[in-house]
Amino acid sequence: MDTTTHSRPEAEPYLLERDKGRHLHFLNHLATIKVAAEAGHALSVVEFVAQRGTGAPLHRHLHEDELFVVLEGELAFFSGETRMLGRTGTTAFLPRRSAHTFQVLSEEARFICITARGDGYPEFDAMVAALGTAAPSASLPEPGPIDPGRVAEICAAHGIEILGPPPPPLD
Repeated sequence: MDTTTHSRPEAEPYLLERDKGRHLHFLNHLATIKVAAEAGHALSVVEFVAQRGTGAPLHRHLHEDELFVVLEGELAFFSGETRMLGRTGTTAFLPRRSAHTFQVLSEEARFICITARGDGYPEFDAMVAALGTAAPSASLPEPGPIDPGRVAEICAAHGIEILGPPPPPLD
């Protein structure tokens, strides 16, 4: 009988200053991976900076709970018939399997997205890395077109189901 146990590697503590981490241009956002689950952590942490009107397509995470912390600015969160307004300092919890999206309402917003999974490693940061492109610094990308088919394909590979488009443009 094999008595070998498989466990996650021991993590070392670390501290990241503001604007430090792995920077990516991701769906017209600046994404900075702060904690990568792929390194054996039980959660992933990605910080985003985004401009007014940007948001995610309507989607649901099949395996991960998602927690947003609004650091600066204002976001609208939508889940079913529920609309929640997130201002600086607020926290929004979006449980796994719930359809949701968000949209930046202020001129710019900075927010943290934390994902956790009880039965394995979260895949959100890996999805961000797969869809994003390396950014040389902590700067917003020039807005550009987004390929919905590619987004849906990469999200599906990471346990995220795309259900519809992002919220309509503001103004």
